[in-house]
Amino acid sequence: MDRRWLTGLLPVAAALITLVALESPATAVDEQAEAARRAVDLDALFVGAHPDDEAFSLSTFGQWHADHKVRAGVVTITRGEGGGNAAGPEEGPALGQLREAEERRAVRRAGITEVLNLDEADFYYTVSSPLTEQGWQHQDVLGKLVRAIRQTRPELVVTMDPAPTPGNHGNHQYAARLAIEAYRVAADPNAYPEQLREEGLRPWAVKRLLTGGARGERPSGPDCAAKFVPVEASDRVYGVWDGRPSTVPGRSWAQEERSAQREYVTQGWAGFPDVPTDPKEIGCDWFTQVASRVPFSPTANGPDAPLHGALIPTPGGLPLGTGAVAEAGRFNLVAGSSVPVKVTVTAPEERPLTRVEAKLTLPAGWQATGYGRLGTVHSGRSATAEFTVTVPAGTKPGRVRIPVELSSGNGSGYVETVVAVVPELTAEQQPLPQVAQFRDWAVRSGVPALADLVPPVLTLPSGGDRELPILVRNNGSATRSGTVTITPPTGFSATASLPFTGLAAGATTTLSGKVTNTDTALRTGMQGGDYKYTLSVTGVSSSTPALELVPRTTIPKAASAPTVDGVAAPGEYSGPELDLSTRWEGDECVSAADCSAKAKLTWHNDTLYALVTVADDKQGSVLDAADCKRHWRTDSLELAIDPRGKSENTASTLKLAVFPTTTAGTPCAARDADNFQGPAADTVPGLQVASKVSSPYTGYTIELALPLAAVPGALDPAKVGLNLFVYDSDTQDKIGQTRLGWSTWGGVQGDPYRWGHAVLDGYTPPAGRPVEPPPARLPLIALSSVDSAQSVEQSVRTGISLGGKPIAPVWDSARLLSARAHGDTVTARVLGASGRATVFVVNQDGKLLGRKTVELSHGFSEITVPVTGGRPAEVLLGFETPEGKVAASRVRAGSG
Repeated sequence: MDRRWLTGLLPVAAALITLVALESPATAVDEQAEAARRAVDLDALFVGAHPDDEAFSLSTFGQWHADHKVRAGVVTITRGEGGGNAAGPEEGPALGQLREAEERRAVRRAGITEVLNLDEADFYYTVSSPLTEQGWQHQDVLGKLVRAIRQTRPELVVTMDPAPTPGNHGNHQYAARLAIEAYRVAADPNAYPEQLREEGLRPWAVKRLLTGGARGERPSGPDCAAKFVPVEASDRVYGVWDGRPSTVPGRSWAQEERSAQREYVTQGWAGFPDVPTDPKEIGCDWFTQVASRVPFSPTANGPDAPLHGALIPTPGGLPLGTGAVAEAGRFNLVAGSSVPVKVTVTAPEERPLTRVEAKLTLPAGWQATGYGRLGTVHSGRSATAEFTVTVPAGTKPGRVRIPVELSSGNGSGYVETVVAVVPELTAEQQPLPQVAQFRDWAVRSGVPALADLVPPVLTLPSGGDRELPILVRNNGSATRSGTVTITPPTGFSATASLPFTGLAAGATTTLSGKVTNTDTALRTGMQGGDYKYTLSVTGVSSSTPALELVPRTTIPKAASAPTVDGVAAPGEYSGPELDLSTRWEGDECVSAADCSAKAKLTWHNDTLYALVTVADDKQGSVLDAADCKRHWRTDSLELAIDPRGKSENTASTLKLAVFPTTTAGTPCAARDADNFQGPAADTVPGLQVASKVSSPYTGYTIELALPLAAVPGALDPAKVGLNLFVYDSDTQDKIGQTRLGWSTWGGVQGDPYRWGHAVLDGYTPPAGRPVEPPPARLPLIALSSVDSAQSVEQSVRTGISLGGKPIAPVWDSARLLSARAHGDTVTARVLGASGRATVFVVNQDGKLLGRKTVELSHGFSEITVPVTGGRPAEVLLGFETPEGKVAASRVRAGSG
């Protein structure tokens, strides 16, 4: 009798017996709880939106790892599937695979081995956090991030800038907001209770929360941290100098960070220049504290300072594991008012704190009542001291720290809270919608100190006017009346004064003024910058908001339709010539011959015509016609139209990109990051494009005819938002160097608010054309961690769930039992529930030799995977149930 058949069944039978034995939910939950306790315990976690977002903080993470064995991880909410690719034609999930691998290689140089992807879609570049929320679904992605924090239990979280500062990617903003919310939510047992009840996780309180960057001039050199002066004195800013020697002999951490950044080949970073060799030219990584649950040093600002109290003891301070929080009852205070301040101290789990006392060290004239002696705080327990703080009458407006000195028989410590003293009456320029939304979020999320990160600005066209809404707030305790006076900047006129009456305590009213640009010689865009002016409330307060000028033009009607041939025939374009030569990002142009451009526009019969002439001394990569996308990688033109001049993001606009030539010798066009992305043949029916590329090469001319029916919504001919951008590349590596345009600001390609204004003289949209644009089409296609061998391997090794999703219970999961190699195939034996599974075969170095995705049925399955390029060593399985629960497993690949 051949006993090999019986031997082969034994593992299957044993697995079946185990599966049946584990059908009890109580037993399964116990096993999940144990698995959760075994999951990797990280010390620090960076939360970003895309692979490479952490790339300019890796020097700091490397120093922390080398100096203190800090084990850090990175949460990347997307895999950057919507970005460009300088390395090849891959896009979407295939590009996500490449970018995940680049990120893992890069962060490893800083001692980071864990990268957690949350599988959200990177749909395209946008500066809109609300549009990002629409694509990501807030509660779902927040739950995934909270699960990641509860699984990995970091003491320190570092994230990005949450504010809609000009050019700040909306994905970056939203990733930071999620991290800030998760700081509070992950510690709340009432938040996502199913993670505790069904997955065996526990609430987790992160000790310190930082954002990358700092407000203020950032000096370089070994003393950069000591020399930094924040714009806002109450900001708690840390600098970590990159010039310190790394663990690699003869190399600084700045050099190691640069080597890591060069791993991001798809993003064109392989050609990053060497860092300076002069230590005085090497800068700091900057971090600003958002929140803390532990005592820290108020004077420390070296590379270790952000770790104090959270991961390493504060020198001379309270024992590590001590918790301390100071909280003011409200943030905004009027002079003469009082506010409750609560100080909570928590003793370490392993030891009590004795003779604990909290003492407020207030500014001169400020008063506090209350009792700060807490006595003995027992191990793992908390005690609270409560005070009432009174602001002196006549205190000048501004941020004020309320420091708290902690003393005990175990050492001393420091915590603080920050309040803002505000006038009884304030007047401010109405914030932009996204800024107002951010402010509301900051207050709701318990971080009101972040609310004013974005200075108030409004745009208006050169030589034009606009309404000037003014918000007046009564911060006091009595009804008030008064007058707002507007003092405009030079070159502008405005409504002189706006009275208000009977404004109740705590109430807000909106006054409507008007502002006009009277000096059309003033520069527009980032060349003009912010034109600041003054708002005064009679005898009480003043503020200095700003106006920003954008260019304006009139597009005339053509007597007859121009011939689209790349040549301006006499009389075809009678309107003004637009200068597109102003740089808004990238390298400066050496001369007009290096990079400059001009454009003429006209319209006829519901079609917009444009003729753009570009001077360029070096031709960039000529792409294949099938690669007609991601236009910023090489020489190209982009025409952007906001149909009614009021879009909050590009999802209600048209953005048409044109390459002057391809390897086929003809131009090509596509839409990107707008209301309907894709090849122009599909997204702009009837588009005509012609181009002339000079020989020898000195530039090119593009002429196009755009049917206005392709624009999302009927045009308002008096208020069309318009911009033209020229992307210049002087290399053959699919990396752009310079970006020029008509209305120019940082990140302007994603910000229609800062585009120029155009009047289509005499144009009337056809009857019946919808005014409102159709719903945004967001390409929400993302790689799932179940389909990433890198993520599956990590999940098996660390216990971290795939994609931030819940781990499937034993009775609803699938597991690898064994695997056998036969020639050029590997057969994997799988047991478990119904769902989607991807099987990966790798060699001993982790190189992928083959993969296969299948739909599993309940019970036993055999999956045969073709392999090429090496000898199979291991087989990995990523599995997901129809309900979105996941599992990962691994077996050795046998032979026979």
